[in-house]
Amino acid sequence: MAQEPVTSTAGPDEASAKNTALLVYVLQAVGFFVGITWIAAVIVNYVKLDDARGTWVESHFRWQTRTFWFGLLWGVIGFITSFIVVGFVILGVNYVWLIYRVVKGWLYFNDRKAMYQ
Repeated sequence: MAQEPVTSTAGPDEASAKNTALLVYVLQAVGFFVGITWIAAVIVNYVKLDDARGTWVESHFRWQTRTFWFGLLWGVIGFITSFIVVGFVILGVNYVWLIYRVVKGWLYFNDRKAMYQ
């Protein structure tokens, strides 16, 4: 009798993806006080992205990554223009926007909701 090839029916490891997404939200929140954790958060996000593919948690990974990159972009723009008053306004608005993104993402995550695109 010929054996049929064994195929894996295991899907993405949702538990691992959830733990990673939670870790990234914590690192982002801590990043408001210790800025270097933002970099650690985005690195973890990229390294563990494959674990989240195909789960509702994948949208949180994208949300977190976009939060980092757009926050960095506006932070750089704010810093460059800080020699004029508008730079400080940009930095302030960016800071509030980052808080909003982390809190909203965390709340959706706790409710097991996918983030909108």
